[in-house]
Amino acid sequence: MRSADTSPLFTSFAVKGLKLHNRFVMPGMQRQWCVDGKPVPKMVDYYRRRVLGGVPLVITESCAVDHASSTQEKTYARMTEATVEAWAECFAAVRDVGGHMFLQLWHEGAVRREGGDGPDAHAPTLSPSGIRSPGRLQGRAASLEDLADIRDGFARSALLAKQAGAAGVEVHSCHGYLLDLFLWEATNQRDDGYGGPELTARLRFPAEVVAAVRAAVGPDMIVSFRFSQWKQADYDAKIVRDPGELKVLLDVISEAGADLFHASTRRFFTPEWPDSSMGLAGWTKSLTTRPVIACGSVGVDTDVMDNFLVREAQRTGEAGIRELVRRFNEHEFDLISVGRANIGDPDWVRKVRDGRYEDICAFTRQDIMPVTRNKDGVRLS
Repeated sequence: MRSADTSPLFTSFAVKGLKLHNRFVMPGMQRQWCVDGKPVPKMVDYYRRRVLGGVPLVITESCAVDHASSTQEKTYARMTEATVEAWAECFAAVRDVGGHMFLQLWHEGAVRREGGDGPDAHAPTLSPSGIRSPGRLQGRAASLEDLADIRDGFARSALLAKQAGAAGVEVHSCHGYLLDLFLWEATNQRDDGYGGPELTARLRFPAEVVAAVRAAVGPDMIVSFRFSQWKQADYDAKIVRDPGELKVLLDVISEAGADLFHASTRRFFTPEWPDSSMGLAGWTKSLTTRPVIACGSVGVDTDVMDNFLVREAQRTGEAGIRELVRRFNEHEFDLISVGRANIGDPDWVRKVRDGRYEDICAFTRQDIMPVTRNKDGVRLS
C-alpha cells in the first residue's frame, strides 16, 4: 500500500485574516495549571511547545467567564480584570514562536460545585432548569436577571481576551456545561421562551451569548462556537435530531455572529445519521458556509471517555491518518483538532508530516488523568 499523502493537511488556511500554515488545531483540554485563574509557567510552556511541534492554532482550556457562578475550582482558568495581564503574557509567548491562540469562554452550569469556603461560595449554581442530567438535580434555574448577568460576563471576558491579544475566542457550548444544558431538551424545561421542546427556544440564550460576544469584540475578531451531541452524562444525547435541526442551529448561531464551528465528537469518523458516512463535522460543513473544525480520537484507537475511564489508547499510525486525509479530501472539515495525541507527543504534527509514525510517543492516561478525574468522572474542555 502506498504511503498516506498527508500534504492536503499541510496546506495553508485563512479564517477572517488569520493565516494558518497547516490544518491542525490544539483543542482545549483541561490541565488545571492555573492559580487564581492565571496560567502558571508550566501552562505557558505547554502551549508554546505544541506550537514548536507544528500546531499553528491553540485553543485554551475552558476558561471561566467573569461571573461568580461560572466555577469554584481554584486551578481552573478565568478571564477577569485580575487575570488578564497573565493571559496577555501567555498569548505573547505563543505569538513569539509563531502560533495563535483562542480563549475558550466557558461556564460550568449545573456541574459547578456548590458550597465550600471559597470567594464565590456564596453564588448559586445556575443552569436552565436546575438539572445537571436527567434524574439528577443540582443548583437552581437561572432567573432572567441571572441570564442577563451571565451573558454580560461572557461579553466582558471576550473583550478582555481581545485586549490581552488573543486571536479569537471560542464559545463553549458542549459536553453538558451551561450553554449545552440550554440546547439539550432533557435539561432545559423552561417555559419562558428560553427552553422546552422547541429547538429555536433552546437556542435563544446561546445565541444571545454569541451576539453579546460579537458586539463586545467587534466585527473583525474571530468567534468560534464549539458544540457537541454527546454529554459526559449521556454519550447518546442529541441536541439536534436530524440534519434539518442541525441547519437551524447553524443558521441561528451564524446570524448571531459566529465565524467558525467546532464540532466535538468522540470519534471523528463515526457517522452521525443513517444513510451517510459523514460525521457531525461533515454534516456541519455541508450545511453552512462557515469553516468547520472536526474533532475526536485522531491518532488514537479509543474515544476520550473510554480512554480516561477504561483503557489505554493505542496509536493508530498511518492507517488512522489515511482515514483523516480521506475525509478531508471529501470536504468534511477545514481544520482538525488533535488533543490527546498532541498531549502525548508535542511533536506529533511534525512527525505526521514527515511520515515518522513509529517515532510518535503514545498518549497515556498518566499524561492527563491526575488533573482531570474527580468523584464525578472527568472534566473536559
